[in-house]
Amino acid sequence: MEAWATENGYQKVDGVELYSEGDDDWSMMTNTDIPAGTTIMFIPSNLVLSSDAIVKEYGGNFDLEITENALKQMERDLAKRLPLFRLLVKILAEYEKGESSFWAPWINSLPTQYYNGVSMTDACFACLPPYAVLLSMNERNAYSRFLNAIRKEFLSLNPDVINDDSVMKFAYNVALTRFHEVFEPTRQKLIAPMADMINHSAEPNSEISFDTENNCYVTAITDVYAGSPLSVSLGDPTDPTPIFAKYGFLPTGCNTIFCKAIHLETQINELGYEFNQLLFQSDTGEVYPAVWDIFLLKILQDYDADLASQFTMACHNNDEATKETFHNNYFAYTLEALREHVYSILNDVDQMTMMAQSYDLETHPRVPVIVAHNDLVRSTFSMTASLLDSMG
Repeated sequence: MEAWATENGYQKVDGVELYSEGDDDWSMMTNTDIPAGTTIMFIPSNLVLSSDAIVKEYGGNFDLEITENALKQMERDLAKRLPLFRLLVKILAEYEKGESSFWAPWINSLPTQYYNGVSMTDACFACLPPYAVLLSMNERNAYSRFLNAIRKEFLSLNPDVINDDSVMKFAYNVALTRFHEVFEPTRQKLIAPMADMINHSAEPNSEISFDTENNCYVTAITDVYAGSPLSVSLGDPTDPTPIFAKYGFLPTGCNTIFCKAIHLETQINELGYEFNQLLFQSDTGEVYPAVWDIFLLKILQDYDADLASQFTMACHNNDEATKETFHNNYFAYTLEALREHVYSILNDVDQMTMMAQSYDLETHPRVPVIVAHNDLVRSTFSMTASLLDSMG
């Protein structure tokens, strides 16, 4: 693959090499020190798969437009995923060509087994907490919509390819897990072979960018020392579950996790909070302030709508004095509600992990990553439970 990329304009600094421990999961390593600010890799646009370029390639192809319209009719929000859909179509078209495809060396190097939400079964979902299930099922449902649209056979793709579940899932996972999104000059998704071999870190040493012509640059954002893997950020480091659902691995180095209060989504929305504000500290169990807010709001709504409205206004206005008064007055109730939630999650996670560990790894290869996810939840929530118990 690297020889193919180099023949077609790929450039890198000396000492940067592809690395694998014998499987098809590649990474990029450096054997030399690389100063911050260095352009480590350059991937020319002729190697890059671009959702915009795919539209131009199929320019005037009414079949693509019909298929995309069918997709949008299934679910309105899927219009936002059309760039991903176009990457999927391109990968399928190139896969169908086999060794005659320009991208064959890259396609042949890619992993064929994935552990993300798209690849999970109902048995997997039964072993995960609700937040992880929600995110994982969202990915699997989007894949199902894409699959149905393509199998309407408006596109000129080989039926043997599009009716092969393993090929379809492979192509979708390649598109989903390897794209980078840009918003200028237009919003599009791009895959840059070679750069897509760089793995995730909560403390990345590199970043991937594209110019307006879709040339790709990998730049060191910190000093990178010899013997280190190149790394980029694939998601919000405050919460590992979205990365788990999309990419199928549990990132290390995450210091926080979402509090799993999916049942309070109404209160979260009313206060205008994001999930990355609703966290437990994974090494201490500390509860972030916004978590206390959503639990208190639910209590106030159940008790007195007028008080709930006053508290909501205080949150919106960043009126910390009023918020503190509310929290002091209702602390015992909020503490009990939060403690009940934490112990409920702990009990559920124990049961789910026992169920996962009863599965046969031959038929359920995703068990290790599911158990690792649940172990992180259990470890964090156990510390939070102890912290809450110490408060009264």
